[in-house]
Amino acid sequence: MVKIYGRKCTANGYAIRDFLHRSDIPFEWVELTNDEDAASLARVQHLSDSRLPVCVFHDGTRLECPTIRQITEKLGWFANPARSEYDLAIYGAGPAGLSAAVYGASEGLRTVLVERDALGGQAGSSSKIENYLGFPQGISGAELAERARDQTIKFGAEILLARAGVRAEFPPGMGIAYLDDGTRITARTSICATGVAYRTLGLADEERFFGAGLYYGAGVSEAALMQGEDVYIVGGGNSAGQAAMHFAQSANRVCMIVRDASLKSTLSQYLLDRIVSAPNIDVRTCTEVTALSGDDVLQEITLTNLRTGQRHRTKSHWLFVCIGGLPQTDWAVEVGIVRDEGGYLVTGPDLRDYEFEQQWPLERTPLHLETSMPGVFAAGDVRHASIKRVASAVGEGAMAVALVHRYLTGA
Repeated sequence: MVKIYGRKCTANGYAIRDFLHRSDIPFEWVELTNDEDAASLARVQHLSDSRLPVCVFHDGTRLECPTIRQITEKLGWFANPARSEYDLAIYGAGPAGLSAAVYGASEGLRTVLVERDALGGQAGSSSKIENYLGFPQGISGAELAERARDQTIKFGAEILLARAGVRAEFPPGMGIAYLDDGTRITARTSICATGVAYRTLGLADEERFFGAGLYYGAGVSEAALMQGEDVYIVGGGNSAGQAAMHFAQSANRVCMIVRDASLKSTLSQYLLDRIVSAPNIDVRTCTEVTALSGDDVLQEITLTNLRTGQRHRTKSHWLFVCIGGLPQTDWAVEVGIVRDEGGYLVTGPDLRDYEFEQQWPLERTPLHLETSMPGVFAAGDVRHASIKRVASAVGEGAMAVALVHRYLTGA
C-alpha cells in the first residue's frame, strides 16, 4: 500500500494516482486541506509546499513530489536492457504491444517491450472491459494489463518502463531506437504499437486545468474523490460510456456531452441500455464544451447547443474528455515511413494507395502489418484502418509476431 499526501486537484497528484491505479498498485489518497494537515500528516511546511505530493511506501520510504520514473524505480520495475541486440523490439505496452511481447517471447524471439508510461495503454484506464472474450463478468483494464505483464515476464521478454523514444534509424536489416534517457535499442525487427495520445478540446486554459478538474480518458483513479458531486464526460464512445457507469456509483450526477444527435452509432448496445436506465446519468446531445473557467482549479464549464447556439454555464470540478486520440508518429516522418492523412501508419495492402514503391527495396510486397520500411510492423490503434477494440489489438499483436517470423526466415 502506498500512501499519497497532497492537495486536491493538482496535476502531479493526479499523475501519481493514475499511474498507480493503472499499474494495479493499491494506494490511499490522503487529502490535505490546510497548513496544519500539511505539517502533521505530510511533514512539510505548508499546503503550497513544492514537496507535495508526498508518497510513503510500505517500507517507510518517503518520496517528495516524485516523478513516475522515481516511483517505477522504487517499485523495482525500472531496468536497463540486458542485451546489445534483440530479435524483436516492441514500442508501446497497450493490448497490441503486450500481446506481441507474449507471443514473441513464447516463440523464442529475444524480445524487449518499451513503454513510456504504465502498462495497458488507454485500455488500462478502463474501469471494466465486458466484451472481451473469456471474461463474462468483465475485467478492469489494469487487471488485464497486469495479467499480460505476468505472462510477458514468464516467457522471458524484457520490459523497459518510464522511457519514451525520441528518434529512430533503420539501416538495412536493423532497427535502432534512441530513448529519452540515452538508452539505445537495437533489434532485427520492430513493432510499433504506441496507440494514440488523447485528443484535446482545443480550448483556452485547457493545459492549465489539466489534473486540476480536467482529465483525459476514463480517469478511473478519481472515482473515489467525486463523492456526491456533478461530473461531466465529453464523448459518446464505449470508453465514455464505461466511465459514466463507473462514476455514477459515487457521483451525484453524471452528464455525457455528445456532439452527435444520439449515442446509437457510437456506443455498444449493452452500454446504451444501461446508460438510458441509469437514474443519475444524463445525455446532452448536439452539445459541446466551448469554454473553461476557474482560478487554480476548474470551477465552471460552458456548454453550447450546436443546433440553437444557446450557451449554458454550469459549475463543476470534474470534466473528463473521451473523444478519441491522435497517433504519435512524427518519428515516422523523419525516417520516411508512410503515414495516412491522420498520421496513422499505413501497412500491407493499404500501401498500394500511397506512393511507397520508390523507397521499398525488396522484390516481394509488404506483409499485411508491415509498414513501408521492411521489418518494421504496426499493430493496434496506431495502424491505419485498424479496428479500435481490445480484442482486435490483441489479435494484431499476435499476428504481427507471426509476420515477424516470416520476415526473419525470408519466407
